[in-house]
Amino acid sequence: MPSLKEIKNRISSVNSTRKITSAMKMVASSKLHHAQTAIQNMLPYETTLEHILKSFLVSTPDADIPFDKPRQVRRVALLVFTSNSSLCGGFNNNVIKKMLEVIKEYKDQGLTDDDILIYPIGRKVEEKVKKMHLHAAGSFLQLADKPDSESCRQIAIEVGTKWMHGEVDKVEMIYHHFKSAGSQILTRRTFLPIDLEEQLYEDKARDLSMNAVTAKAQEYKRLHGKSYSEADGANVVPLNDDFIVEPDLPTVLRELVPKELHLMVYTALLDSVASEHAARMVAMQTATDNADELLRELNLEYNKSRQAAITNELLDLAGGAQN
Repeated sequence: MPSLKEIKNRISSVNSTRKITSAMKMVASSKLHHAQTAIQNMLPYETTLEHILKSFLVSTPDADIPFDKPRQVRRVALLVFTSNSSLCGGFNNNVIKKMLEVIKEYKDQGLTDDDILIYPIGRKVEEKVKKMHLHAAGSFLQLADKPDSESCRQIAIEVGTKWMHGEVDKVEMIYHHFKSAGSQILTRRTFLPIDLEEQLYEDKARDLSMNAVTAKAQEYKRLHGKSYSEADGANVVPLNDDFIVEPDLPTVLRELVPKELHLMVYTALLDSVASEHAARMVAMQTATDNADELLRELNLEYNKSRQAAITNELLDLAGGAQN
């Protein structure tokens, strides 16, 4: 049985750890709020662009655009999104594991490491790519900390140019889709060739209204508070469908589709950043809860040991008095 001093030292150590995890949880919560705001600021542009593209697809379902032609896959590019730092649960490991599964899938089809080009966005995936001696397209560490629309546009242009010139035959993205503070969905998404109907009609639901990470807290907010969609639903203004297209629809689509590709990269980055902070908040909340439980057990053990020591001293005193 450990001594009282050993138990007291361990209580002090756990208390110090708990302070750190609690502070990190609060920092992650603040960063998550900023990440959610960035997504919310991007949504009007996404909504309007997708509405225009959907309207054009309805009027011209067989529009000829240069980015929708499937090819036999001989070379592949992967855009993989992770974080620059750790302590966010299985967030990074899940992305890297999915990337390795995709690489193995393509190697089983006859591709080699030289045929697979990776855009490692985030320190963790970049380190893994270097360790495995895979072919990287560059370093994008700054994007994982500070999402930048212009850098995403440059990546989309570079990837689109490679695809147009036949340097790659397929492009995929691997990232976490931010659904809510307590739910981030690991996503494997085809970037090129683009299927506009699939991209525009897929489920992109997000809950940007709360940072609750526990199931009970989320359920309470669902029952007693309004969600983001409910709160803003009353103020939705119908979009105008009366477009004047010049010089012609195929030409306009060829201009709009690169913008949609840029938006896909930027959206994936924002989703990944928000998911990282949400995962870290959940991990730190779990660590804090575990520390609380451990402290409760250690305090109970300390009190029992202290009481046993007091009892032994009283017995010794009683024994000495009788002698």
